[in-house]
Parts: sequence; C-alpha cells; structure tokens
Amino acid sequence: MAEKEHMNLAIIGHIDHGKSTLLGRLLMDAGVIDKHVIDEYRKKAEKIGKGSFEFAWVMDSLKDERERGITIDIAHQRFDTKNYYYTIVDCPGHRDFVKNMITGTSQADAAVLVVDAKDGIMAQTKEHVFLARTLGVTQLIVAVNKMDRVNYDQKRYEELQREIFNLLKSVGYKEDSLSFVPVSAFEGQNITKSSDLMKWFTGPSFLDTLDLMKVPEKPIGLPLRIPVQDVYTITGAGTVPVGRVETGKMKKGDKVIFNPQGTTGEVKSIEMHHEEIPEAIAGDNIGWNVRGIGRTDIRRGDVCGHADSPPTIADEFTAQLIVLQHPSAITVGYTPVFHCHTAQIACTIMEISKKLDPKTGAVKEENLDFIKTGDTAIVNIKPTRPLVIERVKDIPQLGRFAIRDMGQTVAAGMVMDIKEK
Repeated sequence: MAEKEHMNLAIIGHIDHGKSTLLGRLLMDAGVIDKHVIDEYRKKAEKIGKGSFEFAWVMDSLKDERERGITIDIAHQRFDTKNYYYTIVDCPGHRDFVKNMITGTSQADAAVLVVDAKDGIMAQTKEHVFLARTLGVTQLIVAVNKMDRVNYDQKRYEELQREIFNLLKSVGYKEDSLSFVPVSAFEGQNITKSSDLMKWFTGPSFLDTLDLMKVPEKPIGLPLRIPVQDVYTITGAGTVPVGRVETGKMKKGDKVIFNPQGTTGEVKSIEMHHEEIPEAIAGDNIGWNVRGIGRTDIRRGDVCGHADSPPTIADEFTAQLIVLQHPSAITVGYTPVFHCHTAQIACTIMEISKKLDPKTGAVKEENLDFIKTGDTAIVNIKPTRPLVIERVKDIPQLGRFAIRDMGQTVAAGMVMDIKEK
C-alpha cells in the first residue's frame, strides 16, 4: 500500500472562536484521541464548573502537558483522512502557530480559519488571515463554528460567508482555493458526517472538506537548496549532513557547495529511510555524503546547493515584517535572534523604512524610529554573521523567517531583496 500524501494543517482564527474545541472534536471523532481521555477531562471540567469547555480543555490540558514535555504532543499529531495524512502544525495560539509555520521545516499547506457564527469577523480574524497570506498559505477552509449559537440559521451562515469571502479576496485569496463549512464543534454537527440540523447545507462535512485540499506542487524546478539540520560522523561513510530538500533535486556525482562557508565537493551517496537512493527531490528528508568535506567544514544552518547556482549569502536584506507580540517596541538597533530554515542568527534592524496598512498594503508612514505589536513594516536588516537567505519571490521556502526574543516569537517576515556578500 502506497504511503498517503502528507499535508501540514494550521488552525487559525480569533481567540474563543472555538479552535481548540474544533480540533478536540475532530481528533476524537476521527479516533485519534480516545473517548475516555475526553471523558476524564469532562469530569474535571464539570468539577470546577466549566462543563462546556471539555474539548477545549482537552486541547489546553494537552497543550499544558506539551509545554511541560509530557504525554501527548498534539503539535505532531498525525491524523488521517481518506486521501491524506495530516500533521496539525498548530496548537491554537499565536506563538505556536507562527513558530511552527515559519521555522519548522513545515510550511502549512492548508489552514483552517475558525469564525464564530454569532460574533463574525473580529480583529484577530483579520490579523490571522493577513498572516496566513504573508506566510504563503494558499488554501483555506473557513469553518463557521458555533452554529448552535445562531440556531443553525442558514441566512446568518450565508451573510457571514459573504463577509468573510470579501475579506479573504481583499488580501489576495482566490475563490477556487477557499472552502466554507458550517459546523458546531461543541455539539459535533457536520464534523465527520452531515448534520441533520443543517439539512440546507449540501456541501461536504468538515472532515470530507480536508480531503478536497490539493497537495502543493513540489518545487523541483527551483535551484537545489538543502538546509543542514545536523552533521554526523558515520563509520565507513565519513561526514554525513542530514536535512530536508526544500527545493530542487540532487543526484550522485553532483558538484555541491555549502554556504556561507563556501566548502565544495562531490555527492558520493544519498540515503533516505536508511536506504541508498540515486536522486533526492524536494520534500525528501535525507542524509548525504560529500567527497572532500570534513566534520568541521559544515554545521547546522548551512545550506547546500549546486556549485553553479550557490545559495545566496546576505550581507544585508530588506524584509516585510509583521510584529506579532512585543512588550514594548521594536526600534532601530534592535538585535534579536532570527530563525530562518535551520539557521538561528542574531541580526540587527538597521532601518525601519515604511509602515504599511495591513489591510491594503499601502504605505502609512516613512522612516520610523520604532514599530509595535500589530504593525507591518518594511525594514533593513544586517546579520551579525554570514546568513544564507533567499528572496521570497525566487525561493519562497528560504525567504521567510521568524524573530524570537524573551522566549516567544515577536515577529515574522519575508525577504523582499538582498544585498549579497
């Protein structure tokens, strides 16, 4: 039996619109989490008078457990539909969503936007939509949740669907990459099968909608880029870097270069799942051995490419930045750690040249001293040591980054232009 295709799924939306409950319900109804685990939580939730929170509680308790590093890790929860196996790359909450989306090798291939049927579009709904678009998520499922709060009213659903559609169109989503589904996660309506309470809705259930997503095309036509995750010394083979082929392809005998060091060599062998393969393509997780390269010549964060189209080394770069959460402000001279592919390098913000209106992209102000939470800006950045990064329009997989400081993701961005070293 062939392995199903893999997709990464992010879950986004305004706080309290039911992201956790939807996820909890889906994992339970799809049989990923045992019902008895949920019953346990229900009892606990009822004890402290939070009866309606049991599913969210499942997620939050799991999230809590995850933060303490025990038992169930949802962030890597595999869950299967008929056609795909999905990894949920987000446990609800800004911080995880962004970190996973940008710095995990996982780019979300699709996202679920959860909107409360009664409350409709809220501030965070807009922000998450803009973020998803900026980060390159092209397909969206809109789950209009809490339909029980509006008595499963068809008119309310259709009205809200129009509003959300206009919002999504305004940030650049195309109609054929959007799906809308009315659900009640708490009541379990239209999650894994059609709902008797919404006979007017003739579309697929939420689970079936996940099966209609399209696997993004593998970027085989782009230049080869493999960020190094680790480097091993293996008896008999020598130095073996491992990593995920983000773009392009590589075969035995290819002349490759590791930047920023500039070390070159010839590919001697490629291994995937402990078997030797003649060629690796975008999406493959591999170990590869290069003739003439020693253990000290490469390290995590280096990027391997073909010698004739080497990975770009930035002296400085210009990026579009979204400030997600910062206790005060981001100023010129600020030097936090940038996470880009597998590299983690301190970079300095040299100039904040423009502040943009997040809804339209129009320039609001120029030459600013600082930006704060919620702002979108164009900034100039200088890495404190050589960094391989690419323009998002050339190689999107290596053109996005997250900025972390004080144990949280403070901003996310994409590279518009590079002044090469």
